[in-house]
Amino acid sequence: MKMQIKGKNVEVTPALQEYVEKRLGKIEKYFPNQLQEIAVAMEVEKSAHHKIEVTVFLNGYLLRGEEVSNDMYTSIDNVVEKIERQIRKFKTRMYRKSRTDTIRDMGGSSPTVQEKEEPLTIVKTKRFSVRPMSDEEAVLQMELLGHSFFVFLNAETGEVNVVYKRHAGDYALIEPDLG
Repeated sequence: MKMQIKGKNVEVTPALQEYVEKRLGKIEKYFPNQLQEIAVAMEVEKSAHHKIEVTVFLNGYLLRGEEVSNDMYTSIDNVVEKIERQIRKFKTRMYRKSRTDTIRDMGGSSPTVQEKEEPLTIVKTKRFSVRPMSDEEAVLQMELLGHSFFVFLNAETGEVNVVYKRHAGDYALIEPDLG
């Protein structure tokens, strides 16, 4: 497993790096030979808040956690707890799905599994035309519509992209890698 640790307005000292590797290294036990990479971004903001963002790349799935506190070590501990909760939820859903599929294959049904499982259903489908535009035009269009995200055809690359508004109030761009 590859772990990438970056710092913004904070020096990633060997002690800090060792602590992050030790705490996040526990995640590997949940997914032996399936964990591809863990990306860690640490930042100290002007208001002396210590922020950490962790993204776990896992065979086509992403787990992401973000925490802010007055101490970087506390932020690290909190984000690890958050990621571990996501892992338990993910593994539970995968287990329930495999158990439900197995029971259906046998021709029976199990009311206990079906009662506990929350179905992930799509309640609405929208279709709209996607026209070529720049990133800036897409952000402007998103703001004009009052949406938190916007799907568009990138005029420079010719690919479908998504812009969205982050919790911090700035914007981000998603460029899918279809390869």
